[in-house]
Amino acid sequence: MSAPRTPVVADPVVVPAGTTAADAVAAAGLPSSGPKAVVVVRDAAGRLRDLDWVPEQDARVTPVSIAEPDGLDVLRHSAAHVLAQAVQDIFPEAKLGIGPPITDGFYYDFDVAKPFQPDDLQKLEKRMQEIVKAGQTFRRREYASLDEAKAELKDEPYKLELVDIKGDVDAEAAAVGAGELTHYDNLDRNGERVWGDLCRGPHLPSTRLIPAVKLMRSAAAYWRGSEKNPQLQRIYGTAWPSRDELKAYLTRLAEAERRDHRKLGTELDLFSFPDEIGSGLVVFHPKGGAIKREMEDYVRARHIEEGFQYVGTPHIAKEGLFHTSGHLPYYADTMFPPMHMEGSDYYLKAMNCPMHNLIYRSRGRSYRELPLRLFEFGSVYRYEKSGVVHGLTRVRGLTQDDSHSYVTAEQAPGEIKHLLNFVLSLLRDFGLDDYYLELSTRDPKSDKFIGTDEQWAVATKVLEDVATESGLDLVLDPGGAAFYGPKISVQARDAIGRTWQMSTIQYDFNQPAGFGLEFQAADGSRQEPVMIHSAKFGSIERFFGVLVEHYAGAFPAWLAPVQVVGIPIRDEHADYLSEFVAKLRQQGIRAEVDHSDDRMQKKIRTAQQQKIPFMAIAGDEDVNGGTVSFRYRDGSQRNGVPVDEAVAHVAEVVRSRVNTGPSAA
Repeated sequence: MSAPRTPVVADPVVVPAGTTAADAVAAAGLPSSGPKAVVVVRDAAGRLRDLDWVPEQDARVTPVSIAEPDGLDVLRHSAAHVLAQAVQDIFPEAKLGIGPPITDGFYYDFDVAKPFQPDDLQKLEKRMQEIVKAGQTFRRREYASLDEAKAELKDEPYKLELVDIKGDVDAEAAAVGAGELTHYDNLDRNGERVWGDLCRGPHLPSTRLIPAVKLMRSAAAYWRGSEKNPQLQRIYGTAWPSRDELKAYLTRLAEAERRDHRKLGTELDLFSFPDEIGSGLVVFHPKGGAIKREMEDYVRARHIEEGFQYVGTPHIAKEGLFHTSGHLPYYADTMFPPMHMEGSDYYLKAMNCPMHNLIYRSRGRSYRELPLRLFEFGSVYRYEKSGVVHGLTRVRGLTQDDSHSYVTAEQAPGEIKHLLNFVLSLLRDFGLDDYYLELSTRDPKSDKFIGTDEQWAVATKVLEDVATESGLDLVLDPGGAAFYGPKISVQARDAIGRTWQMSTIQYDFNQPAGFGLEFQAADGSRQEPVMIHSAKFGSIERFFGVLVEHYAGAFPAWLAPVQVVGIPIRDEHADYLSEFVAKLRQQGIRAEVDHSDDRMQKKIRTAQQQKIPFMAIAGDEDVNGGTVSFRYRDGSQRNGVPVDEAVAHVAEVVRSRVNTGPSAA
């Protein structure tokens, strides 16, 4: 995942009526080539326009460079069309699907007789380079009617379907804009059409502005994402404004692959996903369990310090509970099918909040009890589609460090600030200290959100004010709110710059009404509390996966599953190290002795591969002197450390929760 890019802002320019946007850009002296080339303009309505756009009246526009997010999308969209042209050049029978830009790249779907092979991708990439060097231009034209479009696209069944559903904003190629249906032709240097595609654009002025493109892989994909539709072949690629940026991206990918938590989870014996249990359902092995327990112990203690009360709720509940909370039918598609027992349908819970509401409602409440803060490790189950299940970061069974604060409306801003500070301190303690905030609001045009305009306005303002006061960067996420209220999410960057959505804080003015929650106010009246949802880890599983990748499996000493391994130089030194390890265990340190038949150097290599922070080595001099010699994960050493001092050293590093590796210093 990528963090928001800082836009490259250019001053607006005026495009005189009857002239092209390209003329105005050139007159302003803005670059037309290179990594900051202006590739499109944004009109007063916010719509992106090609550089050959000719307004009927003078138009004030903002130039958009290829380095900006919108410019990158145009670059990658154009690269997708070059890919489609290359595919039909080499595989003339291929039928076209759609080809949108995506994060860091693009894809295009094709209906072909057989799946693409790796050597096919090499041929296609070579053909793309030829098209790029040919300097073809993209030229937009409008169809006069649907019949004209259908006539031209008669051999492209998927494009014909898009024509029939013109106006579907989910169809990348529907090209609806202001009601027109558009097509882009690729022209050679003589102005002759060599290829074309149904598309709403915009596109680059020339294929020569695609300096760095690479095809990554192919995969099967259902047409328009529905399993009811034909299965097509999707080719993924990436494109960048310069070769250096492409090289840097590929380096980041290689580093991300090295850090892949699924791979490290196996190598370090942390967790697995047995087929016998089911897709997306994880089992933690003893070493993974040690990390998970540290996480749970930490966050349980922190919640109690922050004024939360620990509760527990069951894994299933009757259907009616989720109707009362409002989650059915909004979440029905992601909940496991119900079980029918004793005349009632029971669901595996997908969220904990309805049950916490029942705890609140179990007796009368006074304003003196508020804020009332409830917390649990709640196991929830969500029926994610098989195509999106991904290691620990997208599972079907997860445990949330879920909490709910019940407050008066006046207390809400203070409670949200309290929760945000809690969240940020937790992330820092786990070594994630580079983050920004995202504010998810409702889409007023959607019918998925409940509550009045006034309620949404108040809730959004409270969250926005707290987020702004924090001083962190704030990014808006229109339409991304939960159905019952807006939310703040913390987007944290890991060690290689990827962004992950972590903790969330949500303002809920709907569930208290649905459950009839009340408290007695100071004046004796019955009033409705505000409910604030928060999850600090989000889910333990996902946070675990992010930590594995952030640290590349080399956890800081306090989190490492094995913190110290004793390595005897010869077998006769093992008993001495066992006594040392026993002293460490009395201090709560996770320590063991390597009793394998391997030679000492092999044991050291094994400990390094397992990323153990401390290797305690003992030979004759150590046994005779009552010392041990440390070898640290970074390769540094510290010899002849008295045993009691060595125990204190390890204990100090572990208890300090320093998020870097121990050293001889």
